[in-house]
Amino acid sequence: MKDLLSVYDEVFSGVGDEREVCRRVGRMVALRFPDPERRQDRAGRVIPHDFVVFEPLADKLHSVDDGRQLIWPEVADEFARVWERTEPPSTSG
Repeated sequence: MKDLLSVYDEVFSGVGDEREVCRRVGRMVALRFPDPERRQDRAGRVIPHDFVVFEPLADKLHSVDDGRQLIWPEVADEFARVWERTEPPSTSG
């Protein structure tokens, strides 16, 4: 498999600054939606969440709403845990 950044670039190429995206690219889906809890960055912008979704789950995504219902529950707790930290998580694992 390609490195993950290359996969992300491939799937999200051409998406630009679209606020919400659910776009199939081959066997993957590019999914983007604003934070469901409206959390904001330091500049006051609602944080977007980008996901590259692989098969077989990608086959169930036909809209951003599908993504919010299927993907967000899988990551919401982890995101909330990281969000509450005073320091960003380490990239070393």
